[in-house]
Amino acid sequence: MELKLRKAGNSLATTWPKEILNRLNVKEGDKLYVVETLHGVLITPYDPKFETTMDIAKRVMARDRDALKALAK
Repeated sequence: MELKLRKAGNSLATTWPKEILNRLNVKEGDKLYVVETLHGVLITPYDPKFETTMDIAKRVMARDRDALKALAK
């Protein structure tokens, strides 16, 4: 698939095909994140910092399950 860059003021913009936007489950106003990988660039609607934070939170919750359960009472 090819996307063409066009001038929009002092920036560049591109138009995305509806099929790709549907697959990404995004709409106007949503944010997309650009992540550099070993194989190029990944564009995703998921915030990679949030993913990392959630992974850490899951590990902490698993490790301190009993303490968190006691605090919840």
